[in-house]
Amino acid sequence: MKTLRLEIVTPEAKAYSEDVEMVVIPGRDGELGVYPQHVPVLTTIKPGELRVVKGGVTTSLAVGDGFAEITGDSISVLTDMAMESSAIDEAAAEAAVTRAQTAMKEDLGGEEVAAVQASLQKALAQLHVKRRGRH
Repeated sequence: MKTLRLEIVTPEAKAYSEDVEMVVIPGRDGELGVYPQHVPVLTTIKPGELRVVKGGVTTSLAVGDGFAEITGDSISVLTDMAMESSAIDEAAAEAAVTRAQTAMKEDLGGEEVAAVQASLQKALAQLHVKRRGRH
């Protein structure tokens, strides 16, 4: 079976580096499924769920904003957040959502609004991935 190399890098560390069968990336224009031999693509990603299929098992990671470079045999994801479900603190993510929603009600400048919205989207992505594992 053909595989492709998935590398996910955050500012802190290399979060993931494995040979996988398939990846679903949360792209700006919707989900993008990537199999080996995919045409080369450079795309932006948004906060959401990145799914990896390896050995027939699907693993989900919560990712933040970033970029994905796809070649025929590899995917490089550069993102500001990448967390597997087991690393997500659900209570902390819920608290982040509450803080962001409260901040959105205040009179914020444009840059502050963007920062709060980004924080909210990353926290919601974490909650989605954490809760998906229970169903």
